[in-house]
Amino acid sequence: MSKRDVPIRVVEWSTGYLGRMAVEAIDARPELELVGVFVSDPAKVGLDAGRLAGLDRDLGVDATDDRAELIALAPDAVVYTAETESRFMEAIEDFTAFLRAGINVVASGPVLLQYPHGILPAEMISALDEAGRGGGATLHVNGIDPGFANDVLPMVMTSLSRRIDLIRVGEIADYSVYHQGETMRRLFGFGQTMESLPPLLRPGMLAAGWGSVVRQLAAAVGVALDEPLVERHERLPAERDLSLLACEVPAGTQAALRFEVAGQVDGEDRIVLEHVTRTAADQAPDWPRPDHGDGCYRIEIHGQPSMRVEFTHHAEHGDHNESGMLVTAMRLVNAVEAVVEAEPGLVYAKDLPMITGRGLMRR
Repeated sequence: MSKRDVPIRVVEWSTGYLGRMAVEAIDARPELELVGVFVSDPAKVGLDAGRLAGLDRDLGVDATDDRAELIALAPDAVVYTAETESRFMEAIEDFTAFLRAGINVVASGPVLLQYPHGILPAEMISALDEAGRGGGATLHVNGIDPGFANDVLPMVMTSLSRRIDLIRVGEIADYSVYHQGETMRRLFGFGQTMESLPPLLRPGMLAAGWGSVVRQLAAAVGVALDEPLVERHERLPAERDLSLLACEVPAGTQAALRFEVAGQVDGEDRIVLEHVTRTAADQAPDWPRPDHGDGCYRIEIHGQPSMRVEFTHHAEHGDHNESGMLVTAMRLVNAVEAVVEAEPGLVYAKDLPMITGRGLMRR
């Protein structure tokens, strides 16, 4: 149970793939009480949250598409798992309304808010911060990447350092079973001609997407970075036709991508975010590979001492993509209590206390 005398009253915002996991997770945490669920699909309105989450029981909470009704419940927190990257301003408007109403928010996106300084306009950041302070509520955006795998985990590792020369964090993954077709085709450019430049690789886009990781790590260790951040990328074509879960990749089109966002000090790399993305196991043999399995998050700290950790995850009845969604949902839900108890305004991973799975051990 929480330090509070009564449970933390929570609304889950969306019941997509991530949201369904969050509903089950909220129900499992002893200090949380699910009091409302928002859905955007009219066909889901009135259905019980337990059924929407794929549970074999009702939770006694019916889904609604009425925003005002949920805000009127005056919950302590909203777990916001709705899609945000294609509706950035709508998400900001939602957050602002919640904060002004005194409702704390834990969200999976927009990822820019993981640590927006140096990326978003200062007035947008201050407006959100002021909305929280005015309503006495807190906003925290996190997940797995950007999120725990490249902010919390490396920050904890730096506590073992005597000297830090370089921090390198990244994802090494096989995206052949990744579910998001639009992301794979349009944003990353898989299956597109090598002559075309996908949106992700246009100047400034990598830094916009993952610069928050580099900047937050720099803030955590007290380093002032050169401006701007440095972007690097390399692409490889498919050697044969590939049929992925999300899209087709004809031979000769883009099939593998490696990129970096580097924070430098006096022109030398000090903090680097790297992604190595394949769509077949035999691609790019000279690029980094996981020590085990088909994907990992890797943290390397060069200095005294030098350290390396590989973080992997797999679902009980599924692949690493399913477990990737699950760890994202759990990071949000397990952070609710800490966020509710944090100071009002925007709060980042570097500012929160240790968050654990207290109360979740099987009995």
